[in-house]
Amino acid sequence: MSGIYYALIVGMFVGAAAGYLGSIMVSRRMALVGDALSHVALPGLALGILFGFDPFVGAFALLAVTVIVTWYIQKTTALAMEAIIGVLFVLALAIGILITPQVDLLEALFGDVANVTSLDAAVTILIATAIVLIARAIYGKLVLAMISGDLATSSGINVNGINLVYLLLVAAVVAIGIKEVGTLLVGAVVIVPAAAARVISRTLREYALVSSAFGATSAISGIAISNYVGMPAGPLVVIVGAAVFAACMLAGKTLHIGKYVG
Repeated sequence: MSGIYYALIVGMFVGAAAGYLGSIMVSRRMALVGDALSHVALPGLALGILFGFDPFVGAFALLAVTVIVTWYIQKTTALAMEAIIGVLFVLALAIGILITPQVDLLEALFGDVANVTSLDAAVTILIATAIVLIARAIYGKLVLAMISGDLATSSGINVNGINLVYLLLVAAVVAIGIKEVGTLLVGAVVIVPAAAARVISRTLREYALVSSAFGATSAISGIAISNYVGMPAGPLVVIVGAAVFAACMLAGKTLHIGKYVG
């Protein structure tokens, strides 16, 4: 099997998992958190390159540490998560740009899905599947916590624990998405499909499924176009996702107008 097929498989699973998590993120008004978290991966990626170990391991390790620190600060202070992530994001991005070798910086920022191997594809499938299964298991609890933290707590839900698990899932999907679109754009893979699905979905279940489908479709289409025109896949994946969002906006507006015309 050639590299492009492995790339398409990786794109499909990463896009589907990212879209599924994104449906929760957009609903909870955490879109900027997802985007900021993606940049935190850069120093971990750079350490992997510098010391010769798998960059994914470095990226996820730093993301996980950042998530735990953010979660702890938010739990023990009055600071909003966006503010905490914002501080850590600019610090991580600055350090990452400084320590990433110049020859590898472009790939780290925008990804290089053309070099995906069968091992990369297998690992991505396993991690993406686990992310979706875990997210599905806690989806209802996250929604209840979003509606009312007090109600969730009175129902026996550990709100802080559920939030930590969710943020770690976001960290994992960001880490596996770096190969596809790079640290600069991977946040968009989580946010854009979910924003598009939000416009046309009528129920939470439909929203999660449509968001996941849009994520997979955008990734596959962007990678296929990239292979055809010889341009980087990362930006094209995001552009396709934005086009889907625009189409959903138009469709949603048309449906809304139709209620009054009909």
